[in-house]
Amino acid sequence: MQVRRRPRQRRTSFRRAGMLLAALALVGTTGRYWMPLIYALGEQAAVLSVAVNDPQAGLALLEDRFAGDLYDPEEEEREPEPEEAIPFEPSEGESSSAPEADQPAPDDPANAPEIPAEYQGPVVEEIITGGGSTTFSYGEALIKNATNLSNEEVLAKLNEPWELTLPDDDSPKVLIFHTHATEAFETYDQLIYDTRSNWRSQDNSLNAVAVGQVLADVLNEKGIPTIHDTTQHDYPSYNGSYQRSKETIQRYLEKYPSIQVVIDIHRDAIQRGDTLVRPVVEIDGKKAAQLMIISGCDDGTMNMPNWDQNLHFAGHLADQLCQDYPQLSRPVLFDYREYNFAATPSSLLIEVGSHGNTLEQVKYTAQLLGNSLAKVLQSVTQ
Repeated sequence: MQVRRRPRQRRTSFRRAGMLLAALALVGTTGRYWMPLIYALGEQAAVLSVAVNDPQAGLALLEDRFAGDLYDPEEEEREPEPEEAIPFEPSEGESSSAPEADQPAPDDPANAPEIPAEYQGPVVEEIITGGGSTTFSYGEALIKNATNLSNEEVLAKLNEPWELTLPDDDSPKVLIFHTHATEAFETYDQLIYDTRSNWRSQDNSLNAVAVGQVLADVLNEKGIPTIHDTTQHDYPSYNGSYQRSKETIQRYLEKYPSIQVVIDIHRDAIQRGDTLVRPVVEIDGKKAAQLMIISGCDDGTMNMPNWDQNLHFAGHLADQLCQDYPQLSRPVLFDYREYNFAATPSSLLIEVGSHGNTLEQVKYTAQLLGNSLAKVLQSVTQ
């Protein structure tokens, strides 16, 4: 989730970092409205990233190229652009078949071009497990409770009946889309990266759309009728991307009322100073990027009457993932987030990997996610 930048040499602006810290102190580190303030300081600003184990509490300085990742989508909702930057053009028959595109280069570091020493940054590989007093277990999964509800109250909600039922027919059941479609990844599996990168691509074979395509293909192969929308809602303008994706969702739901599951596929951005954090776990001898499921809670201002059903979906999916592929899923983030979760009672945002992961790693994760998601949806199909 960040904006495009021209290549430039690495540098640190202590003055602007100080401005950010001072601004953050004024509004509070847990407030929902500090992101637009940080974004407004300009493309030279150093911004604060989400922590590895606690997306709410840990703050680490990021370069300005990640400012877009920290932009508040609710601000976009309040000030949408007058027109859609990308027209709504679903593929013929809303097919989920992949578009023709050149295949990306393998992620073998032996194929990587040399990075000049002054532009080299380190990459560390970690398995993010989470923890702390606000994290609790649900089945095999972990839930990170960032709301004002107690862990006991959230668990009580999860233990109530889940109301999702899918009819056993050929009508579309799942919509996969991308609010930030141009989010991209590292190309090579190596422990250095090019600091001039902005991790953005308009090539849908290299960005988040490629991840969504793998997921859609797996679900369709397993008999879960799925539509994959490939609209780049964040290009040419990042601002207003959530408003544009909301309109895309609404059009699909109007055309296909049978859609009950709506999933927004993103990738995370985890960094400590100049070090990229690559959340990765080995599954069947291959590296898979860890994923994080985000489910929203309504604080009375978001018009999400079915947030508890979204939470059920998140909990069931995370539990199944952890049963099938231990440590593939980071703790579910349950927080006051809107992210178009009001679209259906089964709407989620899933961060597949981070900008330190390679495309091959996140596509492998999408395949594993599809396997577990299909099991969950097949369990409620009648």
